[in-house]
Amino acid sequence: MTTTWDDLPRRVRDEVARTREVVARLHAELPRWELVVWTAGNVSQRVVVDPDRGPGPDDLLVIKPSGVTYDELTTEAMVVTDLTGALVHGDRSPSSDTAAHAYVYAHMPAVGGVVHTHSTYATAWAARREPVPCVLTMMADEFGGPIPIGPFALIGDDSIGQGIVSTLGGGRSRAVLMANHGPFTIGRDAKDAVKAAVMVEEVARTVHIARQLGDTVPIDQAQIDALYERYQYVYGQGGGARTPLTTVTDPTRPAPDTTAPDDTVKDPS
Repeated sequence: MTTTWDDLPRRVRDEVARTREVVARLHAELPRWELVVWTAGNVSQRVVVDPDRGPGPDDLLVIKPSGVTYDELTTEAMVVTDLTGALVHGDRSPSSDTAAHAYVYAHMPAVGGVVHTHSTYATAWAARREPVPCVLTMMADEFGGPIPIGPFALIGDDSIGQGIVSTLGGGRSRAVLMANHGPFTIGRDAKDAVKAAVMVEEVARTVHIARQLGDTVPIDQAQIDALYERYQYVYGQGGGARTPLTTVTDPTRPAPDTTAPDDTVKDPS
């Protein structure tokens, strides 16, 4: 059954209002970090409809409308859809990438934010269909290895989402370079996914420049593992939750508990 705005409890509508503010503000980060031009790119965040049960197929997402310039992206401009991409609240058509975002949320319950950009260097690697090799400690820290290439997929349906899930599912990387398209990143919320989008462009640029100087030297896997472990679970104000971000589930079945165990500390972000 299609979700309607009037059917949602007041608590959910209040959370949607808060999320619209967050997503509108985070969209401004994309041009600030020079990750997009014109109206390209998008940020979304999941709204959990039933916090007692956790993420599930009845959740909503907030995303920008299609074809609207960044200086017009106010809180009121943000649109709300369900996890099939159907509009639930808003005056404009959702982003053309909405089906991809929705598919990720439907199949990766720990993901709370998705970002897509056309940042120059990351997109250049996508055009070559070449993974970015893990030759920087920053990459090991943030992505736990190379930045993978996802399959070529046409925009307009959930094909891109399927490619994101099939590429990132069960792995460490929170970024994928969709072939001939560009980067998509995931996070525990939209801010986390925006950070990943900034970082993937930085490492794509740095590795490209390094290659102009000569051959790059990969980091040993054991060292990658140690760097990733420290950055993800020790660095900052005590480390992050160990619940895997890239777990893939069948959305027709109950989602697993994605909250951190009692003996872990909160994400430092």
